[in-house]
Amino acid sequence: MSDSEQDDDLLDFLRQHYSKASIAQAPPETHVLEGAEYVYDNSIDVALDSQSTIAAAAMIFEQMQKKEYSTKTWASHEFHPQRKDESTVDFIFTMDLLNFSFWSERPAEERFSIDYKGRTWTGYKSLVAALQRALEEGIPITSSDFWQNEDECSEEVLRHVFRSATDEEIPLFDDRVKCLREAGKVLHEKYQCSFTKCIEAANRSAAALVNILAENFSCFNDVVSYENRKSVRFLKRAQICVADLWAAFDGKDYGEFHDIDKITIFADYRVPQILNLLGCLWYSPLLQSSVNQKKMIESGHHWEIQLRGCSIWCVELIRREVLRKHPEAKVNAILIDFFLYDTIKEREAAGQEEIPHHRTRSIWY
Repeated sequence: MSDSEQDDDLLDFLRQHYSKASIAQAPPETHVLEGAEYVYDNSIDVALDSQSTIAAAAMIFEQMQKKEYSTKTWASHEFHPQRKDESTVDFIFTMDLLNFSFWSERPAEERFSIDYKGRTWTGYKSLVAALQRALEEGIPITSSDFWQNEDECSEEVLRHVFRSATDEEIPLFDDRVKCLREAGKVLHEKYQCSFTKCIEAANRSAAALVNILAENFSCFNDVVSYENRKSVRFLKRAQICVADLWAAFDGKDYGEFHDIDKITIFADYRVPQILNLLGCLWYSPLLQSSVNQKKMIESGHHWEIQLRGCSIWCVELIRREVLRKHPEAKVNAILIDFFLYDTIKEREAAGQEEIPHHRTRSIWY
């Protein structure tokens, strides 16, 4: 072969080599935001109001500044662990394995609740209270070894852990047991029985840790198909697990992630509720009627996908607007989500819940 002739085999080898190198060097992505944008672009029952979104961004930033929202806000919540060690990592992982579906159609005094520290707790706080109560009773509820031992961690013991102050048991009890069993098995087989090994494998990347959770634990793999897109990733509980680590450890040690701003809000039923209240999200008449009448919307229904996807995209626009006006602001989707969730829960407690949230019974949120 002369010097001027092309070596096709060599060129093909070089293309493959540099293509693989490029792929290997690509930073991890969750692809949640692009899926949410796709849902928004193809949504027919949920719409965004741009002027209300701009107004909401101003209000949210003002209130977050006034209330000094930061990672430290997480530690101020009742019963969140305060220690900066592996026990808090275990608590957070357990909490977010089980952090789903607490709503009830019963009156407040009859719904599932936990008696702890002289008060009765409902919703998310009932879960945290139940875990803390179990630990105080000597039940190692945050141990993955315990979850695998069906003699010690029997269904009877778990019913005791989540015993209610009323006759309504915790929703989706069997699904919660399955989440614990599966997680215990995965941690045993792949991560030396420790969630800290998952964190280490992520190499300080929030997106990588979200992907590790989604790829290894089926109960975190919150993915749907919508229109012509087979995979729309919401990954609510995987993302909130990473966010809780970041907040609990104040962005240090087990909570240090160099790409924490890749985490979106956590698509559930509370964020659409308050965005609808603020006028940022508008619903079609049939959807609005169904929500107002508290009719059940099945998990994976196109209404539910639109509610979740448009909520993620709406808060992304709010985040961008805040940073456009205040480029120096330390604001991300996580802190905005914490603020929105706390705000709607405060309004609920004060009897100011003007509109209901949508009803979907699911392990995803």
